[in-house]
Amino acid sequence: MHPAFSVIFFTVLSGAGYGLMAWLGALALLQHGGVDGAPELPLRALGLGLLIALLAASAGLLSSTAHLGKPLRAWRAFSQWRTSWLSREGVMAVLTYAPALALLAWLLAASPERALPPAWPALAGAALTLCALLTVACTAMIYASLPPIPAWRHPLVVPVYLAFALLSGAALLGALPGAFAAGHAAAWAVALLAPLTGLLKWRYWLAIDRDPLPFSHGDALGLPGRRPSVFERPHTQDNYLTREMGYVLARKHAAKLRWIGAVLFAAVPLALALAAIALPVANAPLMAAAALSVLLGAVVERWLFFAQARHLVTLYY
Repeated sequence: MHPAFSVIFFTVLSGAGYGLMAWLGALALLQHGGVDGAPELPLRALGLGLLIALLAASAGLLSSTAHLGKPLRAWRAFSQWRTSWLSREGVMAVLTYAPALALLAWLLAASPERALPPAWPALAGAALTLCALLTVACTAMIYASLPPIPAWRHPLVVPVYLAFALLSGAALLGALPGAFAAGHAAAWAVALLAPLTGLLKWRYWLAIDRDPLPFSHGDALGLPGRRPSVFERPHTQDNYLTREMGYVLARKHAAKLRWIGAVLFAAVPLALALAAIALPVANAPLMAAAALSVLLGAVVERWLFFAQARHLVTLYY
């Protein structure tokens, strides 16, 4: 598939935003739900984190409209939520704003004169975590539900999307100023998630290399079990399908980009997270560097995700 940078920007940035929301919601649930030993996150850091997450998610969602032929008609996608994962993603993306804004409202009203029920932040945090993770899962299912693209039908597509969201979200959480206890916990989360994400992605890459396009010409034409012969070429020059669906990336270039991406989103964040654990005083700047590295690595990974996916129509062409 032709890698559209608007979609790459959307999946990376909105994934990081919703991943950060998931962590913030979980911390609000644990801290205000009466769980002993939960990492403490100051209210100022919680508010700043929510603003950053909402900004990242909103910027990503807005960038996704640049890939549409008629962006002004994007609102129509919300009406097909019964059958379309794209529509479900849009609905969940908007629904996630409700608990996020509820937490922000609680922060603004949190004062002795205007005390709100103590269960309010815990309930809003639980809803925020659930909605954020469901939004990322719906984004992944947009691609995982497409039978004509075998590389996207792999069972690791959804786990990888969730792993990247949680990894980038944890790195952003650790970079929040003033989030000392929560930032230290975020460093541990990055130290665990970085190698796990690298392992999941590497297994996915090995799987698509082993069986990149497991279909025949007959399957592409709707004639399974038969071997149709080509009488003449279906076209005399490049067209939309060959440009959009038949993007070709040389194997040697893909191998280099995979190593670059893995170093950026797995190796470097792991090293920086371990350094942050060893030097708690420098936690925020180290985790900020880790967040930047994860986002850059995710851009490379997501570009490969689209560039290496071949549509079955290429068997015909």
